[in-house]
Amino acid sequence: MRDIEDLISFPKKRQAVWEPPAPPPAPPTLHYDVIIIGGGAVGFSIARCLSSTTTRTAVLERADDVGQGASKANSGIVHGGYDERHGTLKARVARVGNAMFEQLNQELHFGFRRVGALVLAVKPEEMPLLMQLKNNGKLNGVKDLRILNRQQILEMEPHINPNVHAALYCPSTGITSPYEYVIALAENASSNGVDIHLEQEVVDVQRTDGNVFLVKTDRGGSYAAPVVVNAAGLFADRIAAMVGAKDFEIEGRKGEYVILNRSQAHLARHVLFPVPSPEAGKGILVSQTYHGNLLLGPTSRATHGPGPLLTNRQVLELILQSARQSIPDVDAGEAITSYTGLRAKCSRRDFVVEESRAVPRFVNVAGIDSPGLTSSPAVALLVMDILRERCGLRMLPNAKYNPHRRAIFIRKSADFDGEIDHSDPAKNIICRCERVTEAEIVDALHRPLTAAATDAVKRRTRAGMGPCQGTFCEPRVTRLIARERGIPESAVKRRGPGSSVLPHRRITEEDRALLEELAKNPPTSSKL
Repeated sequence: MRDIEDLISFPKKRQAVWEPPAPPPAPPTLHYDVIIIGGGAVGFSIARCLSSTTTRTAVLERADDVGQGASKANSGIVHGGYDERHGTLKARVARVGNAMFEQLNQELHFGFRRVGALVLAVKPEEMPLLMQLKNNGKLNGVKDLRILNRQQILEMEPHINPNVHAALYCPSTGITSPYEYVIALAENASSNGVDIHLEQEVVDVQRTDGNVFLVKTDRGGSYAAPVVVNAAGLFADRIAAMVGAKDFEIEGRKGEYVILNRSQAHLARHVLFPVPSPEAGKGILVSQTYHGNLLLGPTSRATHGPGPLLTNRQVLELILQSARQSIPDVDAGEAITSYTGLRAKCSRRDFVVEESRAVPRFVNVAGIDSPGLTSSPAVALLVMDILRERCGLRMLPNAKYNPHRRAIFIRKSADFDGEIDHSDPAKNIICRCERVTEAEIVDALHRPLTAAATDAVKRRTRAGMGPCQGTFCEPRVTRLIARERGIPESAVKRRGPGSSVLPHRRITEEDRALLEELAKNPPTSSKL
């Protein structure tokens, strides 16, 4: 037996010391001529214009899909441009943008048609406001505006409030599918060479000594370009502040909508507005959507600060009471979904489209609230002029540019003979409500700008937008995504990271009961 001295001097076995693995190498910095921050209607209108040139362009978008901010959750109205205050940038670009939509739709097939708008004066004392709108519209270059009397209105809209006194008629107003519009712009930009980086939230923008902007994202992405276009919507002031180019503030304004079944669409042939007010803006409109539902909304409320905190019941009452001022017979029991959008109100009370005074070649495109969707193609033309004349960007024509994009969703004729579980993908109905086929969904999954979640498929194909709101088709769409991706169904998500926190939602049982109660006992007054 060894003595104690031997034990003390016996060499101990050294334990291995754990060391963390070496971090993966940082991804290389990707270099471009222009980086666009924000993948909405404005960002991709600019990107598509740039794709017609040899300019190397990238779009950075924080969500998992394009058009996930205000571009998705709006009314889809292509406004006439008569109510934007004359002399503002909004007034300059709204009418021009409106005139561009027909050609855009012919090239991109996202869905657009002119239906006309009526601004309704229910009381005689509202007539001066109608005349102000008409005169303002003439100054803005909007033609064919007319004041209609009660009889003319009733001939055009048989279900209108019979007490209507007069209306301003704007024939050029149209309706479109806003999310399909953005998807079409993005797909066409991508097919013409624009790089789209999704799920890349910008966390830092620095200007290097070489006058190049270095843009960093939350996922370790690194992008460099001599020109940055800030089209980040609600976050535009934060992005501008990163480089000291912030000379405006952005406030979010919340707008809630209700969508009714197609059975209600006949109630409104035109877009119906009340006389606008400073508090409610354009007010609660009643309009068909491009795909034939009836749309009510939006409200206009601050997202923070002083003001009443409204319950769900109060919001629904406000929307329905206001809508019934235009169409008394709106049936609230026919509601199929609701959604909320946030609009970027600017402290300047106008669009901001300019190269920063403090930071050369940093272009702010901010505060693009209503009529932002309408104005987006015209805003893109302004930005192209700024890039060329102010930023000195040399843009040569792209000889391979193709302005055309094939539609995904196909309207079905009356004799379409599709069936559920049909062996032919072009006739196999996946969504009963909207008659969406397997072939359309597979098409959406294999385009350059792919759809990774069931909500992304819904925006491209309308599978899940009918009265059942996806209760029948969502599992079937999930199976198709899993099959085409080669992943388990459990890995398919409804909505990816970075998506809007204010999405469409199904009407809950509580909402349904409330809407049916309001349908039977409509509110007669409101203190809101």
